[in-house]
Amino acid sequence: MAKSASISPWWDKGRHADRRPALVLRGAIKAAIRNRFEKAGFTEVECGVLAVSPGNEAHLSAFATEKIAPDGEKRLLYLHTSPEFAAKKLLAAGETKIFDFARVFRNREAGPLHANEFTMLEWYRAGAPYAAVMGDAVDLVRLAAETAGTRQFVFHGGVCDPFAEAEELTVAEAFFRYAGIDLAATLTEGGEGIRDALADAARIAGIAPAADDTWADIFSKVLVAEIEPRLGEGRPTLLDRYPACEAALARRAPDDPRFAERFELYVCGVELANGFGELTDPEEQQKRFECEMDEKERIYGERYPLDEDFLAALSHMPEASGVALGFDRLAMLAAGARTLNDVIWTPLAGEYGP
Repeated sequence: MAKSASISPWWDKGRHADRRPALVLRGAIKAAIRNRFEKAGFTEVECGVLAVSPGNEAHLSAFATEKIAPDGEKRLLYLHTSPEFAAKKLLAAGETKIFDFARVFRNREAGPLHANEFTMLEWYRAGAPYAAVMGDAVDLVRLAAETAGTRQFVFHGGVCDPFAEAEELTVAEAFFRYAGIDLAATLTEGGEGIRDALADAARIAGIAPAADDTWADIFSKVLVAEIEPRLGEGRPTLLDRYPACEAALARRAPDDPRFAERFELYVCGVELANGFGELTDPEEQQKRFECEMDEKERIYGERYPLDEDFLAALSHMPEASGVALGFDRLAMLAAGARTLNDVIWTPLAGEYGP
């Protein structure tokens, strides 16, 4: 029998024996997904971990490192937070259907659903409609359940039938249904947030904004407190059409520029995947990145450089849609595990037992 988690590290033989079935299942799910993609004509790629920019979203925090040349010259680099920039360069180079089980790194994250180093499954379809990758994401949830031999996912009291038809819900519909907020009324015609309008609506919903909260801060508070816990209950939920100001890498919805082609997939209140109809306008992308970095500097006192090579590649990138899926989270749900670390082979020392 395994020793108590409070006194034994993950490499204790008894504890490892308890963890091993979930870890083996993780490998089986990975193999099944790889087989599914390859049969569909996708090419597996391996995007490099080192990057000149780790990503340009305000709340993404990276690990920095140095490249030292033989002459001692030093160059600042980062461990990527996603393979997205490199994958899109591959699309610009002519690849059309690609996937990557990427090791990615994110700082300032902790908790049962977070790890500083984890596996992100990303895939892209050039020329495919946005709905195609939404369907992919739901299919992979079902494939994980089939591989695990389970008919339902259970997490923190929530239950979801992965084989049920997925619920499709816009962000605006979710805000109105669960918080009574008319989200569209808090956006300008160009898709920028009207801070006071959302603050007033949030107060009525029982969420008190702080005096220095921005529109984005209030949006996040409502989403986390009132909406996310209710998503993916009974069946998977596709939360679609995010406000454009909350979708820095997604193209705008053709019928309403206030919103963007961004979705997230939820199961048992857990966000599993984040997908876009990809933005390919380099000028618009640079403006959005600079806005995100201004916000990052305001909050954290730092900013990351832009990947100029990525911006140049966007001019050559075809219309495409893509998804980033938290593979460890999917494995955790399929295995019925308690936390992300239960399905990670070698958790960071000190993060999982002494």
